[in-house]
Amino acid sequence: MRKIFLPIVLLLTIGVNAQEDSSEVIDYSKFGDAEGVKRYTTQKVLNQVPQRILSIGYEYHGGFALPGVPLGALLPAFQDFQVKQVSAIRAQANIPVISTNKIIWQLGANYWSSKYSIENSGSNEFTSRLNNRSMTSAGLNTTIFKPLNEKNFLIFQASADFNGVFNQFSELNGKAFTISGTAIYGWKKSEKNMIGVGLSRTYRAGQILHVPVLLWNKTFNDRWGMELLLPARGHLRYNFSTSNILQLGFELEGNQFMMNLPNSPNNTVFIQRGELKPRIIWDKKISGFIWLSAQAGLRYNWRFDVMNEYNGKTDIQRYFTSNLGNPLYFNISLNFVSP
Repeated sequence: MRKIFLPIVLLLTIGVNAQEDSSEVIDYSKFGDAEGVKRYTTQKVLNQVPQRILSIGYEYHGGFALPGVPLGALLPAFQDFQVKQVSAIRAQANIPVISTNKIIWQLGANYWSSKYSIENSGSNEFTSRLNNRSMTSAGLNTTIFKPLNEKNFLIFQASADFNGVFNQFSELNGKAFTISGTAIYGWKKSEKNMIGVGLSRTYRAGQILHVPVLLWNKTFNDRWGMELLLPARGHLRYNFSTSNILQLGFELEGNQFMMNLPNSPNNTVFIQRGELKPRIIWDKKISGFIWLSAQAGLRYNWRFDVMNEYNGKTDIQRYFTSNLGNPLYFNISLNFVSP
């Protein structure tokens, strides 16, 4: 019996020692160091209005005055007109091409077509063409959000648009083309606060401008926040809930639109249209990622300069300027938004 028991004890002792030895040589470093994983900031703050991926909407402006329209290039006579209404179709798309924690790249398209209804427009070449054609802007854009680490980020945005008063694209040429862009460097202070500064080339005021920009999105608490991209737009936000949001603020928008005009000095003019819109916006989730947006406010005439030259700025390049009236407006749209 002792001869059998002794080998068993020896085998158990060797097995225990082998287990202890194997545990001592395990190299846990090969599994990686969790603390060494690099983290990146995100592009949103808490409770922010969701980004629109697809949007289609209708906009209506009430009646207003269109004064000081010249009868012709060499005639010192002017006419005043009354615009009965402006109706517009607006659409946009922003499709993610790459969406990772290291970079977000989107490609987009936009369409904005305004139809003017002008009383007795046929007595003047300019108002006749504006009345019988649509003032349209259509183009492509791209946006890149590049986080650098947990706090810093870069934003690059560029857009190219064809803008004109036309019925057919054959009426346009290269002078109907405008290019805009923005570059921003920013800091994500917390999940409720992000701020950035940069520079923009823009036609939002109707005329080409190079201006500094300020991005500041901040959520103060569960109800209140703000979303600023100055000088383009700025809104104070109130969240009834995460799916029911009210905003109060403004947007500056516009572009330069080419028009063929035979009785002008160069047979072509460029309408520099800029509009400031103080407004209130209501965004409400309907179902899933489908949201309804309604806005109402004042369309304030920032600029309506008709120039004889592309990107004209001086008085010698000016065909005429009209101090448009400032009507009330409303806009309603249906939107497919990001998660």
